[in-house]
Amino acid sequence: MPELPEVETIRNALRNGGRGGESLVGRRVEYSHLLWERTLAEPEPEEFKRRILGKKVSDVGRRGKFLLLEFPGETLLIHLRMSGDLIVEKQSDPVAPHHRLMLDFDNGLRLAFNDTRKFGRVWLVSDPSIVLGDLGPEPLAEDLTPQEFHHKLQAHRRQIKPLLLDQRFIAGLGNIYTDEALHLAKIHPLAISNSLDAAQSKRLWSSIRRVLKEGIERQGASIDWVYRGGDFQNYFRVYQRTGDPCPSCGSPIQRILVGQRGTHYCENCQTPPEH
Repeated sequence: MPELPEVETIRNALRNGGRGGESLVGRRVEYSHLLWERTLAEPEPEEFKRRILGKKVSDVGRRGKFLLLEFPGETLLIHLRMSGDLIVEKQSDPVAPHHRLMLDFDNGLRLAFNDTRKFGRVWLVSDPSIVLGDLGPEPLAEDLTPQEFHHKLQAHRRQIKPLLLDQRFIAGLGNIYTDEALHLAKIHPLAISNSLDAAQSKRLWSSIRRVLKEGIERQGASIDWVYRGGDFQNYFRVYQRTGDPCPSCGSPIQRILVGQRGTHYCENCQTPPEH
């Protein structure tokens, strides 16, 4: 599943041009093609077409793992889920397999939502909080200070890895960047959140920001057939490196299941919690 850096890379391309396409800002929707009806979570297909046709894109944003195409009075929210991607292509291009929703723009281009596994969803809403209201803070936001982050950790008694993956706690983190941040912070994925002292919390806060910023700079990680273009996978410290030497101490990287998620860590650098 694309995480914050991958989604931010797509946002930058749609807003500023890139990944083979040009900016969508200022472009008018001339036609919509809904090829898999369940992709559209809200509203009904006919209402969707009526509300979006003729609208100009005013901006492209991101909230957590959601992409936001802003129109006057409307927001198109897109969650890529497991296998989704957004592709800007010519309207004359053949419709690729797994295209689920397409928007034709007034410059001869179209935005295609391609989603092999059909888990991705799209909402057209006048109030984005209807969909986004339960999301936690952005991990790179200025108002998420080390002190505020520590306070949030202290308010929960949960294993740290599943808590960081909970989008209601903090928005945008997934398996890759959580494993990378925990290793950088030298915190075991099974550590209990409210057991972390202020120094450990600050180290984790800093590590999360560091790996996300590096991921954005490297345009995300390309680790499977879904998302392509970034090279952060070449700089992983622990993720999918089971048995390889830890870059900090040389001990072999371990893999365990935490909350049914494959989790990579160094047993020497990330001391297991006391029971």
